[in-house]
Amino acid sequence: MSARWADMRAAALAAEDAGFDGLWTWDHLRDPDADSGPGVPEAWTVLTALAEATRRVSLGPLVLNVANRQPGLLANMAATLQAVSGGRLLLGLGAGGNRRTPYAVEQAVLGQAVERDEARARRVVEAIEVIRRLWSGESGFLRPEPPPPIIVGGFGPRMAVIAGRHGDGLNTQAFHPQLSELMRRARDEHTASGRDASRFVVTVFAGMEERWLRADSQARQSLERAGVHRLILLVPPPFDAREIRQAGRLLSARD
Repeated sequence: MSARWADMRAAALAAEDAGFDGLWTWDHLRDPDADSGPGVPEAWTVLTALAEATRRVSLGPLVLNVANRQPGLLANMAATLQAVSGGRLLLGLGAGGNRRTPYAVEQAVLGQAVERDEARARRVVEAIEVIRRLWSGESGFLRPEPPPPIIVGGFGPRMAVIAGRHGDGLNTQAFHPQLSELMRRARDEHTASGRDASRFVVTVFAGMEERWLRADSQARQSLERAGVHRLILLVPPPFDAREIRQAGRLLSARD
């Protein structure tokens, strides 16, 4: 949704001060629910500015549409932000919305065709392969130290498999009806690729409601039993720094 940079910065500082562990931006240039308006600040520029404004929290896009940035350029952008942030980047990548979502309008305005699900998923794999190759230092490209984890966003088995086989983590909805199955598929693929499934990161997102802030709530306990590592709470603009600080106090008191 539309937000002003000054408000985003204030909210980010409030979140860090309140004890939250990470800050995330979404990769859209317009509000999908509005035909007109002031637009949306670009995700990567915001993250870079937040990397300088903050000191402790992790930073990441939730998630970048790989169709919007050429993979070689994105590899260098990520390596640069990893250096600017002091190693705090989590690189979220995704296939973008399909033709049935409101995000297809944005891609059309940018002059990009929205491909079928299979083609968009294949682009995610191709992007990850290019990024990892360039991060190895091949051809003199900037090498991030350490390489940021690649978290693949998705809602179905196809993207869960890609996340496990090619990525370092999976991001999906906290209330996804097949959450446990998606996590199992992703971790099985991670193991089959020769990597340690215990290091595979699962992040989920939900609205910032009290049930997610209470460690003893059924909602939080269900995520813990499933083995979720990070819960991302979505806060729509206009941001209320006081509300964010209060949420942080509640979270600290119940954990």
